Amino acid sequence: MTPKKRYRGFFLLFVPLLIGALAGVVMLLWNATLPNVLDVKPLTYLQALGLLVLCRILFGGFRFGGPGRPSWSKYRRGRWSNLSQEEKDRLKEEWRKRCSR
Repeated sequence: MTPKKRYRGFFLLFVPLLIGALAGVVMLLWNATLPNVLDVKPLTYLQALGLLVLCRILFGGFRFGGPGRPSWSKYRRGRWSNLSQEEKDRLKEEWRKRCSR
C-alpha cells in the first residue's frame, strides 16, 4: 500500500470522527449554557450536527486548504510588497475612484 493510499484511508476515517466530535462539543456547550441563560430548549445530537452544517453554509468555516495551498492574505501581502511606490499610489488612486461612485 502506497503512503498516499494510507493517507487517504486515514483521512476518510478521521474526518467523520472529527465532525462527530465537534457536533458532540456543540451539543454539550449549548445544553450547558444556553437553556439556563436564554431559556431555550436543549439540543439533540442531530440538531447540533445540523447547526454545524448550517454554520458552515452561512459563514464558510472549516478551511480545506492544505499546506501547499497559500492563503489569500499571504498572496496579497506578497504582491503588494513587490510593487514600487508609484504603482502603490496608482492602485490606491484607482480604488478611490472605484469606491467613490
